[in-house]
Amino acid sequence: MFKGSNVALITPFKNNGLDEEAYIKLIHFHMDNGTSGLVPAGTTGESPTLNHKEHQRVIDLCIKESNGKIPVIAGTGSNSTEEAISLTSHAEKVGANGALIVTPYYNKPTQEGLYQHYKAINDKCGIPIIIYNIPGRSVIDMSVDTMARLFELKNIVGVKDATGDLDRVDQQLSKMGKEFIQLTGNDDNAFERRRLTRNIAQIEKDLDKETNPNGNRELQARLKADTEKLKKVAFYKHSIDDGTAEAIESVAGRQEGYFSLISAEATTIEILLGAIYGGGKSNLGMYLKGWDAEYSSIERAGRETNDAWYCGCLAVAGQSKSIEEILNSKSSL
Repeated sequence: MFKGSNVALITPFKNNGLDEEAYIKLIHFHMDNGTSGLVPAGTTGESPTLNHKEHQRVIDLCIKESNGKIPVIAGTGSNSTEEAISLTSHAEKVGANGALIVTPYYNKPTQEGLYQHYKAINDKCGIPIIIYNIPGRSVIDMSVDTMARLFELKNIVGVKDATGDLDRVDQQLSKMGKEFIQLTGNDDNAFERRRLTRNIAQIEKDLDKETNPNGNRELQARLKADTEKLKKVAFYKHSIDDGTAEAIESVAGRQEGYFSLISAEATTIEILLGAIYGGGKSNLGMYLKGWDAEYSSIERAGRETNDAWYCGCLAVAGQSKSIEEILNSKSSL
């Protein structure tokens, strides 16, 4: 049903409005260059910042311009169940081939809450639904068991997986079978994983035929090397919402020192300055190293040392009065 490369379309704007001319050109560019499908109003299309009229127009234009030549998977997710139902119903009405529905962001529902959210959409709509599991942005991770329950419903057909957990592919395949569609949301590692997986499969076949001891040793060495490489092919989680030194150490230490801290809580600033954690001791020096991309070595009792050039970006939202009070406090000195 859905396979290959399904491009997530950007939503071009001009003069504070949707640039329909540029958007139409973009749609035809991808069609002319052999994309397997189109995904309007997804994460790349900045769906959370589109109003309802813009969101629907983006989907409408994509369906009209593609004219049935390739599948259109419309982004119709929301943290509001009723809004997701409304957007999915509209996509179905105008001819979308499927709906990409993100897990409810910000609300942090339970696994049962996730199930009920998708079940409500499933029961009110009649087009194929692809679950979009992206905990790095939605701050909730749908379990394989919950996904398996949803797959029993008539319209749930697969998942776009951006968990960063490479084992999920096999777990979901084992639980739901080959009929369950799995799309990756991490292009940077998908091709490398596929290449290494194919290499390993070929080496294993060659080992079954190899009778020469020297040839066998060479193949075993290649198998070991590619298996180790495959273990290191990880999906980076650059963005975190926990400002403690421990959280940044955990993320940055795994990915060559890069991290970004994004929070809607002004108290994050207090955490950075040590006003809440660390007995009032400021962690600001560590974060300034991230700002300047300086070398840092972090040692924790019972854990390995993380040495890296830290490079970080900080974005925090809060009430201006609260932020002013925090920045003027003694802990910021």
